[in-house]
Amino acid sequence: MTALVIAEHDNASIKGATLNTVTAAAACGGDVHVLVAGHNAGAAAEAASKIAGVAKVLHADSEAFAHGLAENVAAQVLAVAGNYSHILFPATASGKNVAPRVAAKLDVAQISDIIKVDGPDTFERPIYAGNAIATVQSADATKVITVRTTGFDAAAASGGSAAVETVSATADSGKSSFVGQEIAKSDRPELTAAKIIVSGGRALGSAEKFNEVMTPLADKLGAAIGASRAAVDAGYAPNDLQVGQTGKIVAPQLYIAAGISGAIQHLAGMKDSKVIVAINKDPEAPIFSVADYGLEADLFTAVPELVKAL
Repeated sequence: MTALVIAEHDNASIKGATLNTVTAAAACGGDVHVLVAGHNAGAAAEAASKIAGVAKVLHADSEAFAHGLAENVAAQVLAVAGNYSHILFPATASGKNVAPRVAAKLDVAQISDIIKVDGPDTFERPIYAGNAIATVQSADATKVITVRTTGFDAAAASGGSAAVETVSATADSGKSSFVGQEIAKSDRPELTAAKIIVSGGRALGSAEKFNEVMTPLADKLGAAIGASRAAVDAGYAPNDLQVGQTGKIVAPQLYIAAGISGAIQHLAGMKDSKVIVAINKDPEAPIFSVADYGLEADLFTAVPELVKAL
């Protein structure tokens, strides 16, 4: 019984979500192999070989994989799928794009967003915005799984010494092509990997106030900035900052929520944070039910005072 992790990478290094997925794969039992499908991605394959717990790295190199197009990556996964009992993807935008294609072609049920492995065929996953945990058992010969990365500790990025095996790259499917991308540049940590996150809600009132109040706090703490869906929908923050069930799932060491009421969809995205601090002038705000520390105060007064104290 061997598990295959589909690495998420930028052709030069392995992204953090892959490390959590390796931990989940190890819990399934048996050896863990990692597939690095990329273009001139030797450095990424080398980095994957050093991950603790990885027995082998499969390196498929082709220009067709340069931008991680789902159709091409799925074809490569299918080319090696016969050797594996479990195929695991991080539950990121990329993983969620490829995994369903692989499951459909293998004619198996995808097991999505797992947070715990109870056995080789039994997994736990959140449903109803995290208010209930479903235990799912699969009888499929191949388990195609996406892993909620906040549910598993990251495997050590060093200490391993896996062999890197070059595998034949599948041909370009011709079904899609890369046109371009717009990447927001930021000196801040990536939201899903940040140890500290400060998030603002609709109570901030405008994009100007959002930046004026939240940015100094984030700068002081070296934190990533997040936002509630209400703040994003109102145009106060870009949608790549959205935390919640329909945004990004995060679990930092410290999560500060300012002016966020705590709608169920927002709580689903951040309630696994180690320490939650809520600042809200409404004493009945649902966010206080999950907060470790609650401050009933006007955020326009409390946040600048907090910045000054720091």
